[in-house]
Amino acid sequence: MICKIRCAIVAIVLLVLLPQMAAASGNRAEQAPVSSSLLQSLQQGGYILYVRHGEANEGEDQPNLTFRDCSTQRNLSQAGKEEAIAYGETLRRLHIPVLAPVLASPFCRTRETAELAFGQEKVQVDPFWISIYRLSGDVPLEEQATTLSALTYFLEKIPKKGSNQVIIAHSFPKGIGLGEISNLGSVVVKPKGIGKGYEIIDRISLQELSSIR
Repeated sequence: MICKIRCAIVAIVLLVLLPQMAAASGNRAEQAPVSSSLLQSLQQGGYILYVRHGEANEGEDQPNLTFRDCSTQRNLSQAGKEEAIAYGETLRRLHIPVLAPVLASPFCRTRETAELAFGQEKVQVDPFWISIYRLSGDVPLEEQATTLSALTYFLEKIPKKGSNQVIIAHSFPKGIGLGEISNLGSVVVKPKGIGKGYEIIDRISLQELSSIR
């Protein structure tokens, strides 16, 4: 009888602790340093780096938002601008080749992030990424499905040989698309070709990227 009680207690404890242990293990994996093999792969090209803009807490996106008028939008903070500069400098220091043009959402915060990181002449604004921003709002499921289908097309396209495509845009809602992304966080995507899908290789924070020596 005593054995049964003890076994039951152990089972209950395991049920409580195992999920917490798994979560802790997952957090350690997320914080693991960027592997040398991944860095070498990025240096050879063939990937897409989907990047969220820098910290943007100046102002707010207004109902009458106009893309050419930054005063109607939420904009980069000074820290966000410094993050953007650091991101570009880090890719160059690590000899990670970037295909020109870099694609950016039309919002001032995304466009400015791209320009500070790579130079205005190397940035191309693409209105498609507005639809990614809209996913964080109240959009019909049909529109969400259409947007994610179009996203798949973008992420299946293999960059020019020896280079990586960088996209500066927005985070996603939790569990949708590429998921939540930190400021200047990069989702490393390996495209397999149109109609063949893509693979998410890693998620790298700016801090992790900058710590590589």
